[in-house]
Amino acid sequence: MSLRATKIVATLGPASSDPALLEAMIRAGVNVVRLNFSHGKAQDHVDRARLVREASQRAGREVAIMADLQGPKIRVGKFAEGKVMLEPGASFVLDASRTEPGDIHGVGLDYKELPRDVKAGDVLLLNDGLIVLNVAAVKGEQVHTTVKLGGELSNNKGINKQGGGLTAPALTAKDMDDIKTAMSLKADYVAVSFPKNATDMEMARQLCNVAGAEYGHKPGLIAKIERAEAIPHLESILIASDGIMVARGDLAVEVGNAAVPALQKRMIKLAKVHDKVVITATQMMESMITNPVPTRAEVSDVANAVLDGTDAVMLSAETAAGKYPLETVEEMAKICLAAEGAEDVQLDADFKGQTFKRIDQSIAMGALFTAHHLGAKAIVALTESGSTALWMSRHRVHIPIYALTTKLSSQRKMTLFRNVRPLLLDTSADRDTALLQAEGHLKKRNIVSTGDVYAITCGEPMGSPGGTNMLKICRVE
Repeated sequence: MSLRATKIVATLGPASSDPALLEAMIRAGVNVVRLNFSHGKAQDHVDRARLVREASQRAGREVAIMADLQGPKIRVGKFAEGKVMLEPGASFVLDASRTEPGDIHGVGLDYKELPRDVKAGDVLLLNDGLIVLNVAAVKGEQVHTTVKLGGELSNNKGINKQGGGLTAPALTAKDMDDIKTAMSLKADYVAVSFPKNATDMEMARQLCNVAGAEYGHKPGLIAKIERAEAIPHLESILIASDGIMVARGDLAVEVGNAAVPALQKRMIKLAKVHDKVVITATQMMESMITNPVPTRAEVSDVANAVLDGTDAVMLSAETAAGKYPLETVEEMAKICLAAEGAEDVQLDADFKGQTFKRIDQSIAMGALFTAHHLGAKAIVALTESGSTALWMSRHRVHIPIYALTTKLSSQRKMTLFRNVRPLLLDTSADRDTALLQAEGHLKKRNIVSTGDVYAITCGEPMGSPGGTNMLKICRVE
């Protein structure tokens, strides 16, 4: 069993939809499978989710499913030839009223609000910032621009405004339908694209809870931080979510590439403070879309995210459409393991000046502290909701945390928590029997053997969420 603490999120796509390959990827270390709702129909996602559940069953490893919503389509329309070549200095018109296909002079817009969101002097970045247009004037439905940085512009490429400021709502009618689909397949997490504030996340949660009610399901919510406007509201967005994704692509286009590494560190730190999970994403192993090995810079990038303390690192096109999906997962797992080996554990410093008002949180911290100083082999949390395991996972400790739960939904959610290995255990309602069962479970999996010390937390009475009130240090007989 791999003792890697950092989790791997892999996007499912044409390159990874073969059942045997998907099973191999899960065995190689995929913890969460991302379904990208920007592509495909509802039925495709339902079929893919079934594929994931079947592959995970064959691999004997539970994985979470993350439904990633498309969000607003802030894109240009289509071109008659499929693409045009824009030359620096040329005039180019983005026209919300245009219905015919685009040409060298201009193109229609999927995003009809653009003329109201921009003014002369604004800078528009197309296709992830590879094309830069200066806005010269706005005339009715037309945005007249001059090409500053030219190149090839093809159908449906994205539009960003430098510094942010596009008014598109985070949740579109398509997203609302997609939430219903995601709940029908019991997606463990829903990732919300382009939220600007906490209200966007609160609205998404309401929609998920209403759509999930008939399935008795409530997903975790991940806010994708990819708009300049989200940065001042980072804390309130975090509080309204279960986690965030550092979505470095769109974010870099809006705030500039140079600002992103420091923002990444700040977001990871803030997520830890608020007991939320954090995923670092975008171009982590980009060259492996076409090459069998990563670049040194990519290795450093993944390792640095791990050293920053991210819960998970994410693969997008690398596993969805790349040539080497399995090899990419294997390489990423190796980099994570090596980086974790170089981490500093500063538990004592972590707890200085900290006060814990809740009994369950104090017990979780006590377990970490005691296990660390005793050199315990494992930390075990009997948990219903997973919150005890989440608190423990916010601190660096080189001791694996095993979260034993009776709920499959909690087990799947915890697959995203750093350094947490969730296991399903049908525990008895009697405390002493449950503790014996937990130790038996650990022995059977060769996690502990005779003479090993481990810490275990649970609640009395058993099975009530938020009721962790007991810490026991055990030596295996």
